[in-house]
Amino acid sequence: MRLWHQNLLSILPKSQLLAQWRELNSIFAQENRHILINYIYDYSKDDLFAYTQLVLHEMRARNVNIRTVEKMERYFADGPFENVTHPFIHHHNNEYLEICYFNLKEKFMRGQKDFDRERYEALKTIYEDLE
Repeated sequence: MRLWHQNLLSILPKSQLLAQWRELNSIFAQENRHILINYIYDYSKDDLFAYTQLVLHEMRARNVNIRTVEKMERYFADGPFENVTHPFIHHHNNEYLEICYFNLKEKFMRGQKDFDRERYEALKTIYEDLE
C-alpha cells in the first residue's frame, strides 16, 4: 500500500493509478493501517481530501471510468475541507519522491506492460529536476 508522491500522479502507469484509487477506497472503507501509509493519520482529513482530488483529476484527465465513489463520499461527509496545495507536505517531500521514483524505475526495468518508454522518460525528467 502506497500513496504515490503527488508530483508523479500524471506519469503513473494506468495500473498504478487504478491501484491508487483502490488503496484510497480501502482507506475510506476501513481507515487501514499500513506501515507505508500510517503517516496520513498525522494530518487532517484536508490533506487526504486534497490528495484524493488530485487522483480523481488525473483519472478524469485520462478518461478512466470511476465506478465507485460511495466510500469516498461517506468518508468525507463531514466536509467541507480546507484547500491544501501540497498534501502530506512533511512526508511527500523530495526524499519520498526519490523513493517513489526508484520503485517506479524498477517496475519499468522489469517490463511492466503499461509502462512505456515515454512515460519512463517523463519520470526521469521529474527526478532529474530534483537535483
